Amino acid sequence: MAREKVLFLTGRLAEPRLRRVLEGVGELPFDWEIRQLGVKVAALLTTEIVERRLGPVDGAARAVLPGRFRGDLARLERTFGIPFVRGPDDLVDLPEWLGRPGGPPDLSEHDTTLFVEIVEAPQLSVGAIVERARRLARRGADVIDLGCLPGTPFPHLEEAVAALKAEGLRVSVDSGDPEELRRAQRAGADFLLSLTEHTLGIAFEGEAVPVLIPATPGDLASLERAVERLGREGRPFLADPVLDPIHMGFARSLMRYATLRERHPDVEILMGLGNLTELTDADTPGMTMALLGFASELGIRHILTVEVSPHCRRQVEEVDIARRILHRARREGTLPQRIHPGLLCLRDRRPFPLSPAEIEEEARAVRDPNFRIQVAEDGIHVYNRAGHHVATDPFALFPRLGVEHDAPHAFYLGVELARAEIAWKLGKRYVQDEPLRWGVAVDEEPAADPHAFAPAGTTLRRRREED
Repeated sequence: MAREKVLFLTGRLAEPRLRRVLEGVGELPFDWEIRQLGVKVAALLTTEIVERRLGPVDGAARAVLPGRFRGDLARLERTFGIPFVRGPDDLVDLPEWLGRPGGPPDLSEHDTTLFVEIVEAPQLSVGAIVERARRLARRGADVIDLGCLPGTPFPHLEEAVAALKAEGLRVSVDSGDPEELRRAQRAGADFLLSLTEHTLGIAFEGEAVPVLIPATPGDLASLERAVERLGREGRPFLADPVLDPIHMGFARSLMRYATLRERHPDVEILMGLGNLTELTDADTPGMTMALLGFASELGIRHILTVEVSPHCRRQVEEVDIARRILHRARREGTLPQRIHPGLLCLRDRRPFPLSPAEIEEEARAVRDPNFRIQVAEDGIHVYNRAGHHVATDPFALFPRLGVEHDAPHAFYLGVELARAEIAWKLGKRYVQDEPLRWGVAVDEEPAADPHAFAPAGTTLRRRREED
């Protein structure tokens, strides 16, 4: 049977490196051919250029375009009659991408329910609670948890529950006051946090699903007694052994979750993250993934989180992407690697696509005045036809670039060199004219157009090399 052929489309500067990468991959299940389409930089390819210059595609099964190609794939497929797909943004990622030629894995599925607590609910108006809940739901919350405050009246508890239910949201109420839990039960809350063996009777007063906790901190036996009672009654419930802060019983609390799962393999368990994320001065994405990985192994399918401390302001997004990555990895029987970069916020797995020698090779091929900026292990590289400069401090580069009397040009280069310095120091992937990628650590906003102020000759993307 004849092997299929795949066309790889590129520009002049990238062609030699693309060939080296493909030759270095080893045996592939298809034959390949490189089509160099006459532009210097592959990212400058447009739909029209591909249509004019690609030529016959007889015998090709599909064509692979650079990841930064922004043209119309559907139009190219209609023109040539074969599928067109985007490859990775950087050639260094091509070998890995060839293992997933259909693109990134599907992360639409997960099996974890995310509770998000509004801790100061008694102090907010019903309108403010509803607006906060809408935002949390858009970000990934499945259940809105109304946190009650000791000694703080919550006269509008029933009204708040009704308003959230009218929005189509599931609601839990968390209180140490039995009377508040009874009010939440009567108001139609979906879950009650947190009942003990001493307040278990409230669970039988309505349909809300109780979340059970130890009667005293760390008392797993009391939690198990409550679990066994509701189990005998055939009532649904969640059990939470309670995660403790570091140096306040953290390790023992992890053991309680493992012990509960071992003794009760079919019980639904909830784990709250706040005692670790909120009470530890460390970035939360790694903690979140580690805790959800622990939960994934134990079959814990209910997570409670909170966003009180400013350093925890993206907890909802972190839990949401972690549960999706872990679900995919567990289903495929793989490690949670190379599935999605959302939790690689500070550093990237492959921050430097090119070695200094490869950048030097590209720099020697440049024949125009446009500045290219790249980052490698040895620092920041800036080059055009006038020279190639390398430094770890952007201030050391500025006097060599000849733009001190060109304010817009200098401003553009200052912005890009600042990004490059951050990327070099942290070990992040830098791409000229694009914002640094911070995963779920930042709100996604439309990137500013770097060419709104940049003069001619500043950046490659200003000049479209169609002829």
